[in-house]
Amino acid sequence: MSPPVHLVVPGPLEQRTGGYVYDRRIVDGLRALGRTVVVHELQGVFPAADETARGAAARAIEDIRGTALPLIDGLALPAFEHLAERLPRPWISLVHHPLALETGLSDQEASRLAGLERRLLANAERIVVTSPQTRRDLEAYEIPPDRVGVVLPGTQRAPLASGSRGHGCAMLCIASLTPRKGHLVLLEALGRLLDLDWRLSCVGSAERDSACAHAIREAIRELGLGQRIQLVGEHEEAALGPFYDAADLFVLASHHEGYGMVLADALARGLPIVSTTAGAIPDTVPSSAGLLVPPGDAEALAGALARAIAEPELRARLAEGARQARAHLPGWADAVRAFAAELDRVAG
Repeated sequence: MSPPVHLVVPGPLEQRTGGYVYDRRIVDGLRALGRTVVVHELQGVFPAADETARGAAARAIEDIRGTALPLIDGLALPAFEHLAERLPRPWISLVHHPLALETGLSDQEASRLAGLERRLLANAERIVVTSPQTRRDLEAYEIPPDRVGVVLPGTQRAPLASGSRGHGCAMLCIASLTPRKGHLVLLEALGRLLDLDWRLSCVGSAERDSACAHAIREAIRELGLGQRIQLVGEHEEAALGPFYDAADLFVLASHHEGYGMVLADALARGLPIVSTTAGAIPDTVPSSAGLLVPPGDAEALAGALARAIAEPELRARLAEGARQARAHLPGWADAVRAFAAELDRVAG
């Protein structure tokens, strides 16, 4: 019998980000296979790991007893900085992307997080990542590739998007209003395209980084984009379908992605994509389905957007590429089976 798995995550598992969606899907899938999964939702501030977070991590360790297999989400790792020796062995880490690669960190903070991750991940029996790119990123921590297993996120099967069926190009961006998602670069690019017919719906939480959300609202106002851009807030995963269905083009200006689940969801609906070459995005979005530009380059992004907006025939070609790519996207059943195999490598 497989040992019970104890998943440790920062905050509620029900949060609406790609990483938490992944965690929930894996938990639900493992339970459907008959495996016992206990979830520890740590209180406190992350990734800074304040005193509350460290105390919650210590209590979680006390609750993980016997033959249980600890599985620590990488975002929770900082809370275990001084507790690694107390973790029951063996334990596994699930890394969506290295914390040190988060956008907006000072050099000092990035260096501190890199050192912390290097030390803690060296103690993990195995590391599961969500893309080959993240496995390559971990090479900077001198982690042998054979200790890292790749389990790609699944993608929910979905109907092809109908599109706006109106004048102009209806664009969609789904991402929390945080620095890493590159909204300010996207706005700078769109500010150069006022002579083209487009509109943009931005779906995503404004609560995760209030300062960034405020800066985005100010940029919309200063660029005179208020009549073109809607910030519609956060929505449950099940409520995103109408937004995808009404879109002609999916856009994401991220500075880094460990996979890019919303991009895979856009491919599943046959949407053409304009995004960046950051992190794992080129692995997720084939060149036949999207135009990818360097992250942080507003001029290059404006050029790609201008082409996609002004050339319906280009969008049609990219949409055809997306429709071909959707056939090869893994499902969640595939992801759960692969994750279970990673657990068994350690439990065995």
